[in-house]
Amino acid sequence: MKDLYLMRHGQTLFNLRRKIQGWCDSPLTEEGIAQARRAGELLRERGITFDHAYSSTAERACDTLELTLEAAGSPLPYERLKGLRERFFGTFEGESEDLNPPFEEYDTLFSRYGGETGEAVRERMVATLREVMERPGHERVIATSHAGACMSFLSDTGDPRELLGGIMPNCGILHFAYQDGEFEFIELIGR
Repeated sequence: MKDLYLMRHGQTLFNLRRKIQGWCDSPLTEEGIAQARRAGELLRERGITFDHAYSSTAERACDTLELTLEAAGSPLPYERLKGLRERFFGTFEGESEDLNPPFEEYDTLFSRYGGETGEAVRERMVATLREVMERPGHERVIATSHAGACMSFLSDTGDPRELLGGIMPNCGILHFAYQDGEFEFIELIGR
């Protein structure tokens, strides 16, 4: 049995300004930096260490991972993977969240304007993280990604809204067991 810890990045400027982030990027806020450090302290308190680390290619995810690992007392080199990126929202990238449709209509709207479907994100995330967990010596892995991508990945094991009771919080960490090509959701660490 192996362990995967999938983490959402800390609060960003676009989160504060209610902008659709997707593949575009914005920096962590002071609160986002503090969230990443608190997540690292929580991991250290729980005695959770890692043998490998991965991040989305977005700066907000890389910065979060670096701050978290430093605060956890286990800075590691990490690999950036495009497969861990957030959902692409097409021409809605960088626009106001006021333009977001109800969640049930995301696939219909965003895919019409060049964006990804939830299924495409789920498949990308599952394939990426399965490949990572199959690498030799990968027993306890941390990977930093994004709310939508994390929720899409979680949907492979059950209904994310039921499992989490809402949205994925900034710097929330989803713990999964991995065995024989399958992920099993264990818990959400941090709120």
